[in-house]
Amino acid sequence: MQEPGFQRARSTEAKLLREAAILDAARRLGAEQGIRQVTLTEIAEAVGMHKSALLRYFETREEIFLRLTAEGWQEWSAALRAELGMLTNPTPAAVAGVFAGTLAARGTFCDLLAQAPLNLERNVSVQAVAAFKLVTHTELDAIVLTVRKLLPPLTGRDAVDFIAAATSLSGAFWQMATPGPEIAALYRSDPRLSHAVFDVEARVQRLLTAFIQGLLAEPDR
Repeated sequence: MQEPGFQRARSTEAKLLREAAILDAARRLGAEQGIRQVTLTEIAEAVGMHKSALLRYFETREEIFLRLTAEGWQEWSAALRAELGMLTNPTPAAVAGVFAGTLAARGTFCDLLAQAPLNLERNVSVQAVAAFKLVTHTELDAIVLTVRKLLPPLTGRDAVDFIAAATSLSGAFWQMATPGPEIAALYRSDPRLSHAVFDVEARVQRLLTAFIQGLLAEPDR
């Protein structure tokens, strides 16, 4: 509920601070509960405002999480490129390992990566989707340049496909590897279901290594 001391932000600076508080609350709730479970009402309550007041800043809960996905791309891209830049022997396995490791370390981002095409882009304005896509396009271009410097035989299209595989696999596998506590207990209690318990980072690295090796082995290189 809206706190008695709540006041509507009127200056540009105050509005930006309020938006940041809303995003921070959504980020925290998403990390605690999973993106799908977080409601607009919960986000509003976390920042001490009524849902109707929150809608002055964001049109839907999906727009909030889409903004967080864009921020996630920017943060991950910078960290990824920094770690890739430290590789002294950029083998396919080493490059794949950096991608898998940096993504696996960002569980909420992996959750957002899976939710974005399924839900987050479907209940927002065209303008919100365009803003999101422009951010991801900028970061994608930067990552492509870094990957091609490390693995020169790869074309731009190869690098784009590789990045798409890395983010898609990490998003999907994170969902599979983090079920609710009751389902997780079931998987661990029945040997027949043990295949459902796996290490996301290790699996993604293995598949991405094979992906790069396959691209490099194409006969027209």
